[in-house]
Amino acid sequence: MDCAVRPENIHATALLIGDHGILITGSPGSGKTTLALTLIDHCLQRGLFSRLVGDDQLFVEAHAGRLVCRAPATIKGLAEVPRLGPRPLPFEPACVVDLHVRLLPAVEIARFQEDASDEIAGCAVARIDLAERNVAAALAAVMARLSIAPFL
Repeated sequence: MDCAVRPENIHATALLIGDHGILITGSPGSGKTTLALTLIDHCLQRGLFSRLVGDDQLFVEAHAGRLVCRAPATIKGLAEVPRLGPRPLPFEPACVVDLHVRLLPAVEIARFQEDASDEIAGCAVARIDLAERNVAAALAAVMARLSIAPFL
């Protein structure tokens, strides 16, 4: 049945850290691209594989009960840099999403969060809510959630 469903186009950014696929959603200007690029740089500096999958628009679909995302062909390997426009960087063609990072206004974020998940394209995906435009806090939260150094 998965093959019969057309991919859904969503406004999001995705990246791969090691074998962890991360989907970042939020309103325009919430810091999706900035967080993705910061995570990629942080991990590369520590010798961890990390690559962009897609920025701004993604195709998502279910495969064997897992959420898979890909960038549309027209924007593969491009990240939008504020005031400069799209710029090329190394990328992966697709990833299986393990974590949905939802960027929200700080007033909407609980100090401590229970385990949560979202259904995206019919797949349950673990979710954390983080304050938009707060890259330092988001970086630490994602690394802790994925048990990546210094969080083990």
